[in-house]
Amino acid sequence: MVSISLEQVGVSLGRRTVVRNASATFRAGALAGIVGPNGAGKSTLARAMLALVPHIGRILVDDAEVATMPRAELARRVAYLPQGQTLHWPLTVERLVELGRLPHLAPMSRIGDADGAAIERAIERADIAALRDRVATELSGGERARVLLARALAVEAPALIADEPLASLDPGHQIDVMELLHGEARAGALVIAVLHDLTMAARYCDRLVLIDRGTIVADGTPAEVLTPANLKSVYGIDARVELAGDWPTVTALGRSR
Repeated sequence: MVSISLEQVGVSLGRRTVVRNASATFRAGALAGIVGPNGAGKSTLARAMLALVPHIGRILVDDAEVATMPRAELARRVAYLPQGQTLHWPLTVERLVELGRLPHLAPMSRIGDADGAAIERAIERADIAALRDRVATELSGGERARVLLARALAVEAPALIADEPLASLDPGHQIDVMELLHGEARAGALVIAVLHDLTMAARYCDRLVLIDRGTIVADGTPAEVLTPANLKSVYGIDARVELAGDWPTVTALGRSR
């Protein structure tokens, strides 16, 4: 079962240090949320896990350094749903989802039966069967987000990193996506999601990692991480945190004074 380990990871973009001394281990069978204010370094940390930005320290997928892994192997082991991806080519939805199988294909090879079955499973899980013949560039933002999620699911990698998977989605589809991600984790996958909606993160995530100015400041269960003190320190807000069933809900009351 796959794991991703960070050991004193740092990332600088230009002259700015974006991630500082980040250490954490993510294991299969759990949905982990990375939360924090805008500009905290959440997406940069996610990209570092995929060797998409240079870093110091060590990032391991199981026992292999991501920086030296062949790209196709890393793509087969960790699927990625990037934030706000722009579509430039007028592909059909079905063809776009097929691109998720590229890490499994040799150069110039064609989609096989096993690939086709994976594509169908992804289309069904993301609930986009009705969109399959549509041109992807003509979709709404919410429809596009679900199609891109299906492309990531089509990889059928043991790990998935999703950067703001709820962006552009209405509340119903936000619930659908979080249920899907939670289900993937329960089925044995390692799932990491960068999230802004704290109550949604608290409801579905087994673990939250709170980042502020590039530093991990809290790591634990939603109830341990989403405390009024942490929310005041990191987000600069006064908040009411209440239990709704087994998870906390967060209501922002205003800016801290």
